Amino acid sequence: MGESVARNRKAYHDYEILEKFEAGMSLEGSEVKAMRAGRVNLKDAFVKIIKGEAFLINAHISYFETTHSHYKPDERRPRKLLLHKKQIHKLLEKTKLDGLAIVALSIYFNHKNIAKVQIALAKGKKLHDKRQALKKKQADREAKSNMKDY
Repeated sequence: MGESVARNRKAYHDYEILEKFEAGMSLEGSEVKAMRAGRVNLKDAFVKIIKGEAFLINAHISYFETTHSHYKPDERRPRKLLLHKKQIHKLLEKTKLDGLAIVALSIYFNHKNIAKVQIALAKGKKLHDKRQALKKKQADREAKSNMKDY
């Protein structure tokens, strides 16, 4: 994975990540410039499969003012994801049969400088699971700080 532009930290808190995928995105020029400037928010982003194609929904890529075009794209528009048919079929099957969600984890530029999005099959955490995860994280943090004292 290359230089990360945006991460969805909330996804790791709200979901148990089961399997990750890398997908290309269909973007416009001004969106790529905005991504390079770090003007991306994946907080509520998820993937929906419509008519055999995957789309990134609710990802916010801000309008970049320095572009010379008068055309201003919708900042929250659905963006087509570029995946293999087998991957799309697998994702669709898992979401329908197992009731899993497909969430966006991060957007980054790979070693060829192409914008990619990392998506994952995820299972929603219950409230007690979230509390347990926070307790474990706190205990690990305390253990690490106690180890530094010695």
